[in-house]
Amino acid sequence: MRARTILLLLTLSAGAAEQTLELRGQIEPAPGKAAVTLDAALGSFTASTISDARGRFKFKKLQPGPYSVTVFIAGAGVSRRTVEVTPSLADPKGRVHAVIPFNPSPVSAGRLAARRNTVSVGDLAIPDRAKREYDEAQQKLGGNDVEGAIRHLKRAVEIAPGYMMAWNNLGTIAYHARRFEDAETYFRKALEARPGAFPPAVNLGGVLLYTGKHEEALKFNKYAVETRPRDALANSQLGMTYFLLNQDDEALRYLNAARELDPSHFSSPQLLMAEIHIRRRDRVLAIKELKEFLALHPDSPEAPKVRGFLERLLNPPRPATQAEAPSPAP
Repeated sequence: MRARTILLLLTLSAGAAEQTLELRGQIEPAPGKAAVTLDAALGSFTASTISDARGRFKFKKLQPGPYSVTVFIAGAGVSRRTVEVTPSLADPKGRVHAVIPFNPSPVSAGRLAARRNTVSVGDLAIPDRAKREYDEAQQKLGGNDVEGAIRHLKRAVEIAPGYMMAWNNLGTIAYHARRFEDAETYFRKALEARPGAFPPAVNLGGVLLYTGKHEEALKFNKYAVETRPRDALANSQLGMTYFLLNQDDEALRYLNAARELDPSHFSSPQLLMAEIHIRRRDRVLAIKELKEFLALHPDSPEAPKVRGFLERLLNPPRPATQAEAPSPAP
């Protein structure tokens, strides 16, 4: 199994959707009401809701697949977690239950408060018309109308060429559609609009990673981790970059950090760590990582291949004994 193939399949492919499911989440510790956003990890769908006072929330009629759950609590901070919404993890009524940990550090909460109190000149310059187009695009994405969302986002950047969030959104839509050249262009325009912004920086790092521009990807992915050291995507992408640059010790460091931050992360750091252990001839650790992947992603399109590979590791071919060895030809 080659790394490039594994990465592309894991992060960009989704299984065929045969049924819709419901996600029922519980934020712990219960924070009171919180803003919750759900984003499809392998598509452009997005939706938002408000939890109840006990930290409970739900999203209905979801296509199976991995989703990123973002919880925002005013004055406290932001927490993100990947949730696998898939039939094997659902109850008989098609409901997936997930606990979303919320333990922001005082430092992150303080930084968040500082950002809220600082409005960029670029944000102030965005006309209300452009913001309305952006909001319309978000509504279209919530209804899985991707083409409609693109039209509104393009109108938004026509009105306000410095609208970073609109450019970034166009980039993520292009990325999920595998239009990598367009995605790279949009993310670069987002960074031109707001240099140093985290979302387009980490997204550009991902595009460069998958298009083979590993040295440039390293620069952006290192910046992303330095900016947000507790972001699972940033750590995972940096680990992938080091893996592709054959720096396995550094790769393991950041892939493991991503796994600790978000065990079910859609980039599946367990698979790359397993591959590193295999080429280091550490079968025990490789088996551990593959078992964890299958427990977290039982319905992944790659699960059958991973199960087959795991079976070969668990039951390696028995070397032929002298009695079983074929006789030499006369």
